[in-house]
Amino acid sequence: MLVNGQRLVDGKLLRCGYTTGTCAAAAAKAATEMLLKKQLIHEVSVVIPNGEVPVFEVLDAFFNEESASCAIKKQSGDDPDVTDGILVYATVSSIPQGVSIDGGKGVGRVTKPGLDQPVGSAAINSIPRKMIANEVTAVCNAAHYAGGINVVISIPGGEELALRTFNPRLGIIGGLSIIGTSGIVEPMSNTALIGAIRTDLQVLAAAGEIRLLVTVGNFGERFAADVLGLPLLYQVKCANFIGDTLTAAAELGFERVLVAGHIGKLVKLGLGITNTHSAHGDGRLEALIACALRAGAGLELLSKIDDCATTEAAVSLLREAELLSQTMEILGAAIGDTLKRQVLPETQIDFVCFIDDEILTQSENAKKIIDDWKN
Repeated sequence: MLVNGQRLVDGKLLRCGYTTGTCAAAAAKAATEMLLKKQLIHEVSVVIPNGEVPVFEVLDAFFNEESASCAIKKQSGDDPDVTDGILVYATVSSIPQGVSIDGGKGVGRVTKPGLDQPVGSAAINSIPRKMIANEVTAVCNAAHYAGGINVVISIPGGEELALRTFNPRLGIIGGLSIIGTSGIVEPMSNTALIGAIRTDLQVLAAAGEIRLLVTVGNFGERFAADVLGLPLLYQVKCANFIGDTLTAAAELGFERVLVAGHIGKLVKLGLGITNTHSAHGDGRLEALIACALRAGAGLELLSKIDDCATTEAAVSLLREAELLSQTMEILGAAIGDTLKRQVLPETQIDFVCFIDDEILTQSENAKKIIDDWKN
């Protein structure tokens, strides 16, 4: 819930910001006003999708008879965003009719199908395009201008910044994306990351891929590549969002899915927890204790496991007691049941749960899937 441009996160009120799409729309509106009115604009307001009407300072403004340009500084609030503080420029000029929108220097180009825009287009998503067109059209109507406007959005330094984002992996080359759905950036929001994961899945699906390797964080990616020897061409890193990733994969029609994760994450699936961030519940040791109890562990061992600070320490205790194999077999069955509930009945879903370079437990068909995919 947002109150006065702030969001309550972990007991703290954090400032919200505005998306690159909002900044692009504001810059395009201000530049169009300068072109048509032939005067400098010092501030501009825009209507964003959530109904707010924020006001922005217009920077680096310029106009002549043929064109006008200006910049809006992106402010991400308290969200840790690599684009915070960038200048989003719009350069406009007259055309016979309509509103034409393209990307200039620092704005990426789409090179793979499955994204919001077709291959070859500037990576300016549909909602920002609509915002830009609406604001520019409103200015033209107010000025009784019957012609059209060509809009070029650019971001100085965008090509370098894009290397720190998902863009190169998604096939967006040469710069940043102009994105946004609500028009605002919510601090510490999981929505953006889940959206990025879904976009990654869409790119794979659009390429006709029916296999999916889901790696849980950097550990999962390293293990899949270095230990299992799997290619990462059809891989998606899901961070903590195992459930959301698998739901999206099912919706997009992936037929065979393999999940690779460290026991510190996958053990939570044994309790049915599919968002493995600690804020959504821990339960790592509780899950191991329950499985160890069924494997025959006594009260003394269970008490020692309960005192452990990490799953690695608990695994060591189970190994010493020669109960690791039985406990992992029981945990593996619980993990498999949780994963199956996240996908369609006809989806083949398997998993590998590891520690260091060792597989602790895996689904029945995991080894066959790994062998097939390596070849």
